[in-house]
Amino acid sequence: MDTATVEPSMYTVKAIMILDNDGDRILAKYYDDTWPSTKEQKEFEKNLFQKTHRANAEIVMFEGVTCVYRSNVDLFFYVIGSSFENELLLVSVLSAFYDSVSQMLRKNVEKSALFDNLDGAMLILDEIVDRGIILESDSTTVSQRVAMKMDDVPLSEQSVTQVGKHVLQTARDQLKWSLLK
Repeated sequence: MDTATVEPSMYTVKAIMILDNDGDRILAKYYDDTWPSTKEQKEFEKNLFQKTHRANAEIVMFEGVTCVYRSNVDLFFYVIGSSFENELLLVSVLSAFYDSVSQMLRKNVEKSALFDNLDGAMLILDEIVDRGIILESDSTTVSQRVAMKMDDVPLSEQSVTQVGKHVLQTARDQLKWSLLK
């Protein structure tokens, strides 16, 4: 396909994912049918990880798509676009995603902390991209929106970790007040 005949599209992101340091999926969202089955998605993720886990690059052309990625401790963050996509646009999505997750985890970006806050990472993903269309690329704005949404979640829909934190904080407050009396 000639690059001069490619029509511009709002659908710029094909997939966003987080893999662990073994190449296993922690979080992934695919926005088109480039990889229609879970089996094909997992195979793509495995091959992508093999290509990138030892590389020092941030951008790679792989299997006909453009992949931008970033690693930290035991996590690999990926944003995938078409081979004709603007790499700077994809990097801005990657930066917004990584920085928002980092803010949510208080700069402790590692696998165990991410698992404890996976619901927040999913909200971050949904705030940045919807059906492959970039909605927001400012991590501060994304973090503020996600924090507001997580504060509004009813107790019945919160994760066990969130409920535990809430109960612990309530117990601390009650103990503090009983000691101050």
